[in-house]
Amino acid sequence: MLKSLQTGIAALAAAAFGLALSAASAFADEVKEINISYVTSPFNLQVMVTKLQGRLEKEFAKDGITINWHEITSGAKQAQALAAGSLDFGMVMNSTSVLMANAAGNPIKIVSAVSRPSETFALVAAKDGPSSVAELKGKTVAGPKGTVLHQMLVAAVAKAGLQPGDVKLVSMDLPKARAAMLSGNVDAALLAASLVIKSEEEGAHVITTAKGLVTPKLVLAARPDFVAGHPDLVARVIKVHKEAQGYINAHREEAIALGAKEQNIAIADATKLADWAGFTTKLDQNDLASMQDDMQFLIANDLIKGPVDLNDILAPSAME
Repeated sequence: MLKSLQTGIAALAAAAFGLALSAASAFADEVKEINISYVTSPFNLQVMVTKLQGRLEKEFAKDGITINWHEITSGAKQAQALAAGSLDFGMVMNSTSVLMANAAGNPIKIVSAVSRPSETFALVAAKDGPSSVAELKGKTVAGPKGTVLHQMLVAAVAKAGLQPGDVKLVSMDLPKARAAMLSGNVDAALLAASLVIKSEEEGAHVITTAKGLVTPKLVLAARPDFVAGHPDLVARVIKVHKEAQGYINAHREEAIALGAKEQNIAIADATKLADWAGFTTKLDQNDLASMQDDMQFLIANDLIKGPVDLNDILAPSAME
C-alpha cells in the first residue's frame, strides 16, 4: 500500500514538473517581442554596451523574440509606459521614480541594479557664485523637484545648518537649470554627469556632490505581470545585463570608448563619468536603508502620501 502511494506521488510530481516545463515553454513561445527603454544618461555604460553590441538580440534570436529599444529618459515616463504595457523593462530607472510610481498605484518591480552614481549628481554655481551651501541662504537654485537632486539639496541645506525655506528651489529640467545658472538668473543649479563637466569647462564650480548626502540608486525595473508570467525571460535579461558589466570590467577602455562615441563626448570626460558611476548589478542592505530614507523625504515633501513596502517592489534577483 505504502509503495503504491509513493509510486502515485512520484507520478504526480513528474506530471507536475512536466506541466511546469510546458508552461514555461508556452510563456516563452507567446512572447514575440520585448520592449526595453534605452537610457544613456548620466553614463549608463551597461545599457550602452548591451544595445550597441546587440547582446539582447543575440540572446533571444533563437526564440524568435524581437528586441525593441525605446529612448525614454524620464523615470516618470518610463513608469507610465510600464503601466500602459508598452514597455516591459525600464533598463535604467532611479529608485525614487520606482517608489513614487508604486505609491501612486502603478506597481513596478526592481529586478536588478545598475549603479550608485553619487559623484555624478552635483550642486553647481557659476564662476562668481556661492562656494558653499551656507552661502545659498536667501538664494535661488534651479533643478528638478521630486528627484534625487532635490533630495540632495534638502540634505545639503540641513547639513549646513539652514532651514528648508532658506533656499528657494525653482523646478526646471537639467539643461534649462544649467542655462539659468550660467546666465546668472539663478544662483546655483542641480546638475548631473556631462552637464557638470561642461559647466566646469565654462568656469562654473561644484559646491557639493551627492556623496555623503544621499545615495542615488539606478536600477533595472520591469512590469510585475511580466516578472510573474515570464520569469525565465526576466532571468535572461538580467544575465545579459550582468554579462555587459563583465565586459566593462574586462575591457574598460574599449567600453568607455564605445560610451564616449554614443554620447558624443571626449574620452577623458567619459572616463571621468565611468569613474563616478559606481557600477553594480545588485542592491545591498545599505541600499534598502537608503530607500527607506528616500521614502521619508518623499513623504515629508508631499510627493507621496505614505510609505511603500519594499518587499512588494523588490524581486529576489535585485539582491543577487
